[in-house]
Amino acid sequence: MSWAEAERTFTDELVGMNTLAEMFDETATRQPDRPAQRYKGGVYERSLANTDAIDAAPDDEYATLTYGEMHDVVTSLAAGFRALGVENGQRVGMFADTRMEWAQCDFGLLSAGAVVTTVYKSSSSAQVRYLLDDPSATGVVVENAALVERVLEVSDSLDVRFVVSLDELPAEYDDQDGVYELADVYEQGRSRFDEAEYQSWLDETDVDDLASLVYTSGTTGQPKGVKLTHRNFRANVNQTYKRYGPREDKGSEYPVVDNETRTVSYLPLAHVFERLTGHFLQFGAGACVAYAESVDTLKEDFQAVEPTTATSVPRVYEKIYDAIREQAQESGFKERIFNWATDVSRDYYRSDRPGAGLKLRYWLADKLVFSDVRGALGGNINYLISGGGTLSEELCTLYHGMGLPIYEGYGLTEAAPVVSSNPPEDPKIGTIGPALPGVETRIDTSVVPEDESVDALGEIGELLVRGENVTEGYWNKPGETEEAFTPAEDDGEDWFRTGDIVQQRPDDYLVFRERAKQILVLSTGKNVAPAPIEDAFASSQVVEQVMVTGDGEKFIGALVVPNFEFLRNAAEREGVDVPADPEEMVTHERVIEVVQEEVDEVNERFEKHEQIKEFRLVTEEFTEDNDLLTPTMKKKRRNIENRYDVLVEEIYGESDQRSQAAADD
Repeated sequence: MSWAEAERTFTDELVGMNTLAEMFDETATRQPDRPAQRYKGGVYERSLANTDAIDAAPDDEYATLTYGEMHDVVTSLAAGFRALGVENGQRVGMFADTRMEWAQCDFGLLSAGAVVTTVYKSSSSAQVRYLLDDPSATGVVVENAALVERVLEVSDSLDVRFVVSLDELPAEYDDQDGVYELADVYEQGRSRFDEAEYQSWLDETDVDDLASLVYTSGTTGQPKGVKLTHRNFRANVNQTYKRYGPREDKGSEYPVVDNETRTVSYLPLAHVFERLTGHFLQFGAGACVAYAESVDTLKEDFQAVEPTTATSVPRVYEKIYDAIREQAQESGFKERIFNWATDVSRDYYRSDRPGAGLKLRYWLADKLVFSDVRGALGGNINYLISGGGTLSEELCTLYHGMGLPIYEGYGLTEAAPVVSSNPPEDPKIGTIGPALPGVETRIDTSVVPEDESVDALGEIGELLVRGENVTEGYWNKPGETEEAFTPAEDDGEDWFRTGDIVQQRPDDYLVFRERAKQILVLSTGKNVAPAPIEDAFASSQVVEQVMVTGDGEKFIGALVVPNFEFLRNAAEREGVDVPADPEEMVTHERVIEVVQEEVDEVNERFEKHEQIKEFRLVTEEFTEDNDLLTPTMKKKRRNIENRYDVLVEEIYGESDQRSQAAADD
């Protein structure tokens, strides 16, 4: 039996259809003594640490909660939220960082029958107002006093009746009506908890009831609340588990997710990718989830936790690789060794039958470099998952070659979210894998020019999906909902329009091309997908980030964020004096020359009309803090173009002669 057939028929105690609260209840009851959560001390002023729910972890060290202990917290919180007036179907916001209490409150609210609606911690007051007003939230759980204030600033126009802080609050809030610490909710629930009543709350909730409103991150326009039911999430847990779970047909060489799995959670739980793959799936499987302090402390957190897997977005994998490379470049000797080793890893991974010489070089590279890289990530990583954007094929190959396989997948909020992923049995770099079992896909070729809709590798067009995991639509937006689906077919079912251009290969593996809305149409009529060009710089030492431009123009341009530290060090080795100030560096002749060399090298991989003909250097990295990235690290292209509109005008207006030459190409 093939792996594809095996995953379709696979079943065990997790594969089924019940509510998310019941799923967690069953896991915790089945294995009360297994580790469920690990949390780091010295990061938060946890109000629960003042109760008997949890102990305060030592600073910079991790403490552990078992499933039995976590279950006690969840059930007490469910009763506590009920005591605050939460009723079945009411919406309650979660407005906090990814942390242990976020997960506990999520299951506590779902157990109480609530619908959890998501708010990113970085949201402004105006965004908070919208994200709590649109779903008519009756309450909100926040991180700390600062976020309490952000809610109170806009509360006059909201129906919010209570605000609960995960952290301790200053004494000034003691008499603030409707403001509580999570410890208060826990203690109230613990004193009132009744097992029969708790079971009645679980029974009141049906799998087709709304579980969550997950607001899209809003790269364009106002975020929409995606309606996701318990069935949507549970179906996706089943679908993902069938691909990565401990099936009998899998040999020991293939990694799995099960109750031996240890993972580190650090992406926003407000985003559906982490909520499903790093939360619902893990707690359904009985795994242990540790919560990182931040993306900036991942190296320390990975070494402390020693995870077997992790889920992330491409930008984080790029940053991890950059950090590893920078550490190796402390001396010229190490830099040469590191660069040699990465070349060996690519050759070894791409070789079907490595000869004795290549095997020997790989053994030496592993001993000198790759073992240290794996050690920097805790030493026990079996596999990594990438989603939420495209991962550079070159970078993915490097990770595989270093013994850190990354299985790239694809999803979107409306599919709860996973649609496809690479199977451990047969990963194919450069693809987003075949659809998960139970997910149907179709290619609509009508959205691309006829001469570009098919080539030797398969059909190209907009990806359409359907399955139990797919949403029924958007909250209070019937017009947008209707536009998002194709008309119902003869079988009575319609397809969700993803808005993403993909290619479906003969082997059913999908290759992501670009968001349909982000395809650049040159004035020459040529269509250009910016993502592959930008991804080609992912492993560059010279370039930190790139955003490609050119819609409606004669040629492709780019805004480039250089790696200032690398360029300074390189100039110093060359004996070239470059300014320390980034504002001056971006106009320095030698800096521009080095970046041009990197651009020229990348251009060789693309057709002439896809090559970057002009670029401008910018002085700051695209981040969430400067509103140039979404919380899930996607580029806010409109914001970037608006921020650097003068530079974009220079690209297309400064040199008419060069523009004409580009058009002639």
